[in-house]
Amino acid sequence: MRTPGIFIFGMVLAPCGWILELICTVAPAWRTINNLPGQSSDLVLQQGLWDICRTFTSSRDIQCNQQDTQYFSAQIIEIARALMLSSLILNLIGIGVASVGVRCWTEKPHWTVAGVGGLLIFISGVLTIIPVAWYTHIMTSIFSASTDVRVGYCLVLGFIGGIMEVLGGLVMSIGLCRRCGARKRDERPRAFPVKSTRGPSPAHRVTVPSISSSVSSVPYYSRPSETDFTRDKRQQDSTAYRARPYDTDL
Repeated sequence: MRTPGIFIFGMVLAPCGWILELICTVAPAWRTINNLPGQSSDLVLQQGLWDICRTFTSSRDIQCNQQDTQYFSAQIIEIARALMLSSLILNLIGIGVASVGVRCWTEKPHWTVAGVGGLLIFISGVLTIIPVAWYTHIMTSIFSASTDVRVGYCLVLGFIGGIMEVLGGLVMSIGLCRRCGARKRDERPRAFPVKSTRGPSPAHRVTVPSISSSVSSVPYYSRPSETDFTRDKRQQDSTAYRARPYDTDL
């Protein structure tokens, strides 16, 4: 028996979503700040969950490990860190559990185990979407030295990775529904034939007309035997002898 398509779909989307989620967590590009007052016009400040970098559009120079206590003290930063780390760990656990249930080495898949793994992957995707959506909603209200605040590529990758995990986990969770449905079918009472309390009905008597041997409408033909042939020949010879004339008759 080959691996069901829903498990293949989930096992492909879950690792891809985890990679995008890891980039979103580590990279310092949740938002970009341009046109800083008193700074060069080509300066771009990239802020993430763990680090802040200074980049220039006219060159490739990047200066990271920038300090900004007011930015890192925001409540959304601490909550987003906890949720993103929890999502990464939970996704790995879900992929490990689902790998056991998908059964690449057994004859039949373990629907319950694979469904539990899909449920963990689904929760991991939800934990990713929550901080990303929340950060996007209040991005402009977080402390910034400039009003020119733009969305960073980490938020885009976070949305894509979270949606991939949600879809993959939701599809794999169908294994739990199938397992529950099979269990309900097994527990359904079977219908047994109802025995009648009345006694057996008397047998119907049918009168068959008797056929007498004396009254037969079908003629009976017997096979001629050798004795009948000899008897018939003697009768013919005797008749011929009696019909022969004698001298006295002349």
